[in-house]
Amino acid sequence: MRHTVSLNRNRDFQRLYRRGGSAVSGCMVMYCRPNRLPVTRLGLTVSSKLGGAVRRNRIRRRLKACYLNLEGGVRPGMDIVLVARARAHDAPFSVLTAQMRELIFKLRVGEP
Repeated sequence: MRHTVSLNRNRDFQRLYRRGGSAVSGCMVMYCRPNRLPVTRLGLTVSSKLGGAVRRNRIRRRLKACYLNLEGGVRPGMDIVLVARARAHDAPFSVLTAQMRELIFKLRVGEP
C-alpha cells in the first residue's frame, strides 16, 4: 500500500531546509524530518538552472520513480525533500536508486 503524499507548501519546504537533517550524494540532496502524521510526505525540487521545463520534469519523474521503488522501506510519518543536482539528468536509473537508498540509510529514514 502506498503511504506517501505530496509535500507542496512552501513553509513545509522551508521548515525542512532549516530544521531537518540532510545528506548529500552526487545526484541529489535529501532533507528529512518527522511530521507527526500517519503518512510520509515527499517534495521534489529541481532548479531552473538544470534546464528547461522538459528536462526538469524528466529529472523529477526519474527521482519520483526511484523513490516509489524504495517506498516500502521508508517509515511512515516523515517529511522528505529531494533536491536534484546536475548529474541526476544523465545518471543511470540504477545509480539514482542506489544513491537514494544510501541517503535513506544515512538519515535513518528507513525501517530496520
